[in-house]
Amino acid sequence: MGGGVGEGRVPGAGRPAEGLQPRGRRQGGRTPAGLSHRSGRSGPGGRSRARRLAGASTLFKVTGETGQRWPGPGGRELASSSVLPAPPGRSSGRSVLRSGGSDVAQQFQYAVRVIGSNFAPTVERDEFLVAEKIKKELIRQRREADAALFSELHRKLHSQGVLKNKWSILYLLLSLSEDPRKQPNKVSSYAALFAQALPRDAHSTPYYYARPQTLPLNYQDRGTQSAQSSGSVGSSGISSIGVYALNGPTPPPQSLLPGQPHHTPGVGDCLRQQLGSRLAWTLTANQPSSQTTTSKGLPNTVSRNVTRPRREGDASGAGEVTEAALVRDIVYVFQGIDGKHVKMDSVENRYKVEAKANLSKSLRDTTVRLAELGWLHNKIRKYTDQRSLDRSFGLVGQSFCAALHQELKEYYRLLSVLHSQLQLEDDQGVNLGLESSLTLRRLLVWTYDPKIRLKTLAALVDHCQGRKGGELASAVHAYTKTGDPYVRSLVQHILSLVSHPVLSFLYRWIYDGELEDTYHEFFVASDPAVKTDRLWQDKYTLRRSMIPSFITMDQSRKVLLIGKSINFLHQVCHDQTPTTKMIAVTKSADSPQDAADLFTDLENAFRGKIDAAYFETSKYLLDVLNKKYSLLDHMQAVRRYLLLGQGDFIRHLMDLLKPELVRPATTLYQHNLTGILETAVRATNAQFDSPEILKRLDVRLLEVSPGDTGWDVFSLDYHVDGPIATVFTRECMSHYLRVFNFLWRAKRMEYILTDIRKGHMCNAKLLRNMPEFSGVLHHCHILASEMVHFIHQMQYYITFEVLECSWDELWNKVQQAQDLDHIIAAHEVFLDTIISRCLLDADSRALLNQLRAVFDQIIELQNTQDAIYRAALEELQRRLQFEEKKKQNEVEGRWGVTAAEEEEENRRIQEFRESIPKMCSQLRILAHFYQGVVQQFLVLLTTSSDESLRFLSFRLDFNEHYEAREPRLRVSLGSRGRRGSHA
Repeated sequence: MGGGVGEGRVPGAGRPAEGLQPRGRRQGGRTPAGLSHRSGRSGPGGRSRARRLAGASTLFKVTGETGQRWPGPGGRELASSSVLPAPPGRSSGRSVLRSGGSDVAQQFQYAVRVIGSNFAPTVERDEFLVAEKIKKELIRQRREADAALFSELHRKLHSQGVLKNKWSILYLLLSLSEDPRKQPNKVSSYAALFAQALPRDAHSTPYYYARPQTLPLNYQDRGTQSAQSSGSVGSSGISSIGVYALNGPTPPPQSLLPGQPHHTPGVGDCLRQQLGSRLAWTLTANQPSSQTTTSKGLPNTVSRNVTRPRREGDASGAGEVTEAALVRDIVYVFQGIDGKHVKMDSVENRYKVEAKANLSKSLRDTTVRLAELGWLHNKIRKYTDQRSLDRSFGLVGQSFCAALHQELKEYYRLLSVLHSQLQLEDDQGVNLGLESSLTLRRLLVWTYDPKIRLKTLAALVDHCQGRKGGELASAVHAYTKTGDPYVRSLVQHILSLVSHPVLSFLYRWIYDGELEDTYHEFFVASDPAVKTDRLWQDKYTLRRSMIPSFITMDQSRKVLLIGKSINFLHQVCHDQTPTTKMIAVTKSADSPQDAADLFTDLENAFRGKIDAAYFETSKYLLDVLNKKYSLLDHMQAVRRYLLLGQGDFIRHLMDLLKPELVRPATTLYQHNLTGILETAVRATNAQFDSPEILKRLDVRLLEVSPGDTGWDVFSLDYHVDGPIATVFTRECMSHYLRVFNFLWRAKRMEYILTDIRKGHMCNAKLLRNMPEFSGVLHHCHILASEMVHFIHQMQYYITFEVLECSWDELWNKVQQAQDLDHIIAAHEVFLDTIISRCLLDADSRALLNQLRAVFDQIIELQNTQDAIYRAALEELQRRLQFEEKKKQNEVEGRWGVTAAEEEEENRRIQEFRESIPKMCSQLRILAHFYQGVVQQFLVLLTTSSDESLRFLSFRLDFNEHYEAREPRLRVSLGSRGRRGSHA
């Protein structure tokens, strides 16, 4: 690139031109070429454009020597008023260019066509293909070492992201490597190079300025020459400008200035030919160089607003709008202010150029494209103006508006520079305007990056409509998931400002337990109406819609638990320990830098802070509950007393309560039962429990229904309060009450059957002298044995398979729990399991009804057997009394019995013998009903979805006794169980 224009060299010259310096500041004014991007970097396309413009501008300075004429074809001058540049030469002193006029005219016309062209390169934009061509060219020249070095340098260039248009750089190197002495048929490569220098959306040259390649490269006459060169004033617009290095406040908008006076076409022709000649010089590679001269400048009397003469075939444009007027309008439109020719159309909601304005279609289209910035600005400004005054929008919303204001402030800095540039050009005149004047094409290039930013901000505004708090932060975070690093960095900067209030809420919550959310923006909600006893369950909840998308559901749950644990310790446990002693490391959110750290290290730093606070706070809370409030001891006490785990205590209590509970429920008094309870405690191992536990144990009488006995309304109760009530809530204690009643009823059945068996053993010896009664005893024994087997299997199922297994799972989960929620959840699962397997849930209502029917049959057997035994014992007593009387009479010397007494005794015995079949019939009926209920119960068990219940049916009918009587039970248990499980 030794002859590159951007390096201050003249193409074709062997050394840098003397006195050439890259343009920075000139005449005390700041020019757009001296501005840079905020990020401190620019793309290769923007840098190459800036260099080419700087080179052209420098040439414009050093070659502006008045009084010299450029010879045209046949010795004619190009224009009587044109100023000829003096190209730099290899030797000192000035010399006039002596090349042929046709060559100069050819290069001049080509330069003008390049400046006004809009065509794209015809070659494919393949970076690696161009690199391969360069390596092949080096190898063809037998420069293998250079080819290897180039390959290594290209590899390093490809691995770095400094340059964007690497293809353009390589194509420029390939073009420069061509022999400049070849015929001009290679000139298309330069055209492709200059067309590639601009982005496609920056090609805003009017179409009538661009000449097709088919035009002949020669001059016709002076008039034609003037007409052809009239298009060269269109600036290439190839310098770029950055937005964020601009300083200074935006000046207040001024009223639109009236249109500038139009000047004669002759002056415009001079300027166009001058600029075209100098750019043609920069493209001429084989011209002899001469001594560099300094520009004398143009007289200030020439105005910047030069009226372009219309081309042949154009419509009559006596009042043609100049590009300078459009530029001034566009600068005001950028601020949302209507210009003289560009105004907002409220119907179509867009900026439009007045239909009566006389200008070309390309200028009109370019103006409309530039006016889009004003529309975007208005959209953003309208949103911020509306929301900034809305206090209900919250802190997150105000932060979003502040971020938008910050971006608009940077945008206003650009507008301030553009406005000052316009003022400077009006003050300095044409000399400044020719080199760095604001044209539509340059504005299109300079506003390329700001337009992307405004489009992104406008899209954010649309997406954030109607959102607030964490939901708004999620909406902004969604736009960070883009592959464009420029857009992603912008959105991340806005997100760091927007999320700062959210992080302030979060840190205040997890480290102090305080919730200052006036506008309901945080994802943790508080209900002040909830009382202290329901603090853990109901006071603090998650607003799922307000959870930012950059915080996972698990993290939000931990955040909720951290603050809830701190408040629970302070308000319920009355533990005023400072949080600094609970949590080792504290962190505040005093600046948006914390938000920036959050997004750069979501997986490690932020997650580590949340996890550390969560583990420390939860561990401290569980230690307080276990050590200060004995949570685990209370859980074991509930297991022993309400779930009948303390066997000796329950048995002794039943023995003591039996005389009281057999009475009608309305005759019971709670203080009597409480005294019996205390007696049972002192007489069993329950006396060794903690006094704190024993004082919570109490008697409770359920609601009395007509016909109820004491067995139906008696229940034990366990009082809980304070932090313990958080685990043993009212709902949980009501479940325990239901389970206790079921277990108490089942235990009573076992107690009844035990009494029946004891009655059999005692009465069998007494009734041995009544052989006619042996059949009744046999029926009682068989039926009682069936019932004992049933109750024993049910007791085994309830005690071991339900209670013990579920309790073991609960205890393991409690030992491994990391927070109080884990304990509460495990306890609820435990209760749900035992309620379901004890047939107390809604799905097992039919089974429970059948089981209660079985219990009723057991009670019926007890009543029937008591009546039979009572009658038998009375008969036995009469017989014994008759025999005793008979012996007594014989001892006294009288007849033992008289005929009347013997007849009366025989009649009574006969009546008793006749009542025995009736007793047997009652037992058979009772057995029939009992077996029918058990069979129906077994059918329901075999069709249950619970595997443990299906195996219970197998144990209840282990010898297939009921299966022989019930056809529905003859299907094998395995097939029935498999069908149930598949269903």
